[in-house]
Amino acid sequence: MADGNFSNDAFQPAQIARRVESMGVTKAKASVLTILLLAVLAGAFISLGANFFIVVTTENSELGFGVTRLLGGMSFSLGLVLVVIGGAELFTGNNLLAMSWVSRLITTRSLLRHWGLAYLGNVLGCLTTVAIVACCDLDSLSGGAVGRTAIQIAQSKAELGWGTVFFRGVLCNALVCLAVWLAMGGRTVSDKIMAIMFPVTAFVAMGLEHSIANWYFLPLGMLWDPDHTISASGVIRNLIASTLGNLAGGTLLVAGVYWMVYLRETNPPVADSVCPSPK
Repeated sequence: MADGNFSNDAFQPAQIARRVESMGVTKAKASVLTILLLAVLAGAFISLGANFFIVVTTENSELGFGVTRLLGGMSFSLGLVLVVIGGAELFTGNNLLAMSWVSRLITTRSLLRHWGLAYLGNVLGCLTTVAIVACCDLDSLSGGAVGRTAIQIAQSKAELGWGTVFFRGVLCNALVCLAVWLAMGGRTVSDKIMAIMFPVTAFVAMGLEHSIANWYFLPLGMLWDPDHTISASGVIRNLIASTLGNLAGGTLLVAGVYWMVYLRETNPPVADSVCPSPK
């Protein structure tokens, strides 16, 4: 036990549930500009993690599929580490706000407002990063192999069927929200980083679909594809299906389950008296 009331022990699951619930109220009260700017940052952070993944997995076939994916997943973890430690608004992680909504601490309007602004800002952050990376000539690294890897990733994502993308999106955001949940249980920066790395590494290694990351992978691959082999309809299908899958996985499998376990027996005040809808 440290000095005073501070403890190095992680928060217990029931305490995490209360912290997530309280966080949702705070986030719902934030101004439009604050949410949007922090969401742009989150999109950029996730894009940097995605670009790190591309570089690390390029020409590493001699290590074997599993080891290469493991290293790539660890590299991609950079994105969520920056989001959580640096402070940013990521649509997928913020699906946990559903806990505050079900507890009637925020209104439906506040919830949808936050999710909409977060998603918009994330997309802007991803596309801005695509533009900056394009100016850096990163596709020429390793004799053009990095560019070819980016194209291959985008092609494989665009070729996936609707159901495959949706259910990969469900599992993906269950792991992302669990990463955020575990990070909320940590008390130090190192606690939070370790909590984030394993779930994120797992979803990347398994080839699951993260809608915000795909707003970087897919446009970048299309930009670097000289032969225009990536299907535009496949890109649109992937982005829609992964978004819906992420929403289902985060809200139902994590926020919904933990709310049922830890918060369902409480009697919170009505939403309008706690967090009125923004005007």
